[in-house]
Amino acid sequence: MATEFIDKNTKWKCGKCGGELQPGKVKLVYLGGNFEVELLKCASCGMVLITEDLALGKMLEVEKSLEDK
Repeated sequence: MATEFIDKNTKWKCGKCGGELQPGKVKLVYLGGNFEVELLKCASCGMVLITEDLALGKMLEVEKSLEDK
């Protein structure tokens, strides 16, 4: 799960509306592929947190894998 990159003891707030971020299923479309992952998202407005670790780690791996096909 993508939430493995998030410190469980940190309380995250939405930069858009200030609502609390909570883990939840999120549908992503990335390089033509559809993925369902668990990420932190705002309970109020639905904004999703994609951490730098996730973007430069797992998502980069997926990108390279899809480019190779």
